[in-house]
Amino acid sequence: MRHRFFLSQVLFLSLFVSCKPEKSETPQNSEKDSVVLKKTNSDFMFDCKLLKKEALKMDSLILKQTETNVQLANNAIKAFTDFVYHCAFDSVAPIYLIKTAQIAQAVNNTQQAKVVLEKCITDYPNFKNRAAAIFLLAQLYDETTYLNNEEEAKVLYQKIIDEYPKSDWASSARGALKFIGKSDQQIIEAFNKKKK
Repeated sequence: MRHRFFLSQVLFLSLFVSCKPEKSETPQNSEKDSVVLKKTNSDFMFDCKLLKKEALKMDSLILKQTETNVQLANNAIKAFTDFVYHCAFDSVAPIYLIKTAQIAQAVNNTQQAKVVLEKCITDYPNFKNRAAAIFLLAQLYDETTYLNNEEEAKVLYQKIIDEYPKSDWASSARGALKFIGKSDQQIIEAFNKKKK
């Protein structure tokens, strides 16, 4: 639905801007990777600083776009996932998972968006924006054009309310639960009634 798409786009922009280091985050279910890595399709050696630099470069290029460029989006997804895969212990790794999901969603790769959001939620339980990742995943389930599973969306919205009750995300989740299953027209009518 358009109102939810707009909300996710606002979130998209806010998360792109908020890529700043935080405390080191250790993912669950993952062993510490070596800092020096061999790129699978070349003879060059890459370290986390170089992978992060490439991710930041792609992030900057994506932010300058006014229209969706599928090739650039796919290059950004690759840079972000390479960085997260090889440098999972970097404090910004979960942020790049969310960014990957948002770009994947923008190019209609819903399954990839789902997978990376689930990874963010599962592997980074102490990530300060974990509620945002859960909310984005709930939106994917909530949308008929994406995963189209209102029951799973309800579970995820409720998870935010239960785990982050005082957050802005809980407030957004409560609002989303009120409108699940309603058409755009029904939502507009509800807003118009509130205004009167």
